[in-house]
Amino acid sequence: MMIESLLFYAFAGLAILSALLLVHIRNIARALFLLFIVLFAMAGLYLFALADFIAITQILVYVGGVLILLIFAFMLSNKELLDDLQPSSKRFISLPNWQAIILALAFLSLMIYSYISWAQHMPKWISQAEAKGRMILPTDNNIKTLGFKFMTQYVLPFEVISVFLMMALIGAAHLSRKESNK
Repeated sequence: MMIESLLFYAFAGLAILSALLLVHIRNIARALFLLFIVLFAMAGLYLFALADFIAITQILVYVGGVLILLIFAFMLSNKELLDDLQPSSKRFISLPNWQAIILALAFLSLMIYSYISWAQHMPKWISQAEAKGRMILPTDNNIKTLGFKFMTQYVLPFEVISVFLMMALIGAAHLSRKESNK
């Protein structure tokens, strides 16, 4: 199995598994962190669909903006909900820590494998882009091109994202507001 297929199935499995856990979990804080994983996995799937702009926008806007605002709103809204996050085990290494170590080692081995395989031979899509002269160089003026794309081709998604950010700000302000006791 090629590394691209392996990464695709890993992102797809992670997105599906995290989304299923997200809708079944009762703890809001853990649900927010599962949403974080789902959004990152979806950004990885967007990269496989050759939608790199949408993948970067997904990470910057939804993960970096909306989700962080939701986490802040959650943490400011209800202190009793945070009591559920206390660790249930006082041991140094428990089952979730072992899972984290296994996951970290799996990602490390995947990165080492990718580095070794790319050092031996470049992927076909990179060599084709290099042959056609479509490589992005450090001297290219990408900011100007990105600005033109934002205001012409991607103006509708840009405005939709700004509306979502405004809705998230209003929701965060509403959730963090203290209610009066009457």
